[in-house]
Amino acid sequence: MKPRVTVALPVHNAAGTLPETVASVRAQSFERWELVIACNGCTDGSVEIAQGAAGADPRIRVEVMPHPDLVGACNLILEGATASLMARIDADDLMPRGRLAAQVAAMDAHPEWAACTGHVVHAGGPGGMARHVDWLNGLLTSSDMRVQRFVDSPVANPSATMRVGAMRQLGGYRRGAFAEDYDFWLRLLEAGATIGRVEAPALVWRDLPTRLTRTDSRYAVDAMRDLKHRFLMSGPLAHGERSCVIWGSGPYGKRHARGLRSLGAHVEAFVDIDPRKIGGMAAGGVPVMSPEQLGPPSAKLVLIAVASRGARKEVMSRLAAAGFVPELDYLPVQ
Repeated sequence: MKPRVTVALPVHNAAGTLPETVASVRAQSFERWELVIACNGCTDGSVEIAQGAAGADPRIRVEVMPHPDLVGACNLILEGATASLMARIDADDLMPRGRLAAQVAAMDAHPEWAACTGHVVHAGGPGGMARHVDWLNGLLTSSDMRVQRFVDSPVANPSATMRVGAMRQLGGYRRGAFAEDYDFWLRLLEAGATIGRVEAPALVWRDLPTRLTRTDSRYAVDAMRDLKHRFLMSGPLAHGERSCVIWGSGPYGKRHARGLRSLGAHVEAFVDIDPRKIGGMAAGGVPVMSPEQLGPPSAKLVLIAVASRGARKEVMSRLAAAGFVPELDYLPVQ
């Protein structure tokens, strides 16, 4: 039978974890899938493991690429996908048994969704990605993911199932000095797409020291911030038609102010609650005012750039109580 979902598994030197990942796909309660393993630049036996899996299960096929190329591997799978849905998984993670069943059913029930995610299980000790996973699991609605998209990637890429047509229309993943997955989700949301969520477990995210988020400069803090700024400038602050006010004149706020101004944004002011800062200047001449001086909602976009998640929630609640509408009047950034 024609597969309903293509499982995309790019692999680069993952012989130590690949067998478990493949086994987690083969153990899915939903059986109408094809698994495409794109081995890119592997020198450690991953190709042999993948080919052995393909020999044991006709639903698995292997593509071999001579050089390491994550973006190329993902796009190669996308180009050859025979299903209308594509589910991502990484070679160091696990797919819970009911994931495909839950996500395929959800995408069938919600034709307006371009993609969906689900609950992420963090497999690792405290610290590392644990706080990020906790934040991801707190994004319960499509609106949450859209509003919080400039804090961090609102979707863990290997937890997602996407419509192949929407991915191809967007051009797949792009190469650049940025995280290809975060760039994809920002482009998808900028295009007006809706990302849904199911509460079923979608991913066991094994927080290994070798994962790209820890080792690749494209996932570093500065690169992620630069990517956010480019999408702020092409979206909410497009064409210089709208100025912004940054709530928080600490290190986060100053970095955002400098980066956005370098791209041509008009940063009118900072908002801060510290009386020692109010009335002064920050980040090369931007005035600092109190929350009371902000006034009611206006043409200015408020960017919330405070240090902690708790402080961010508090500022968002304060703005909402004053009549500010998320995304229309304010957006959190990190």
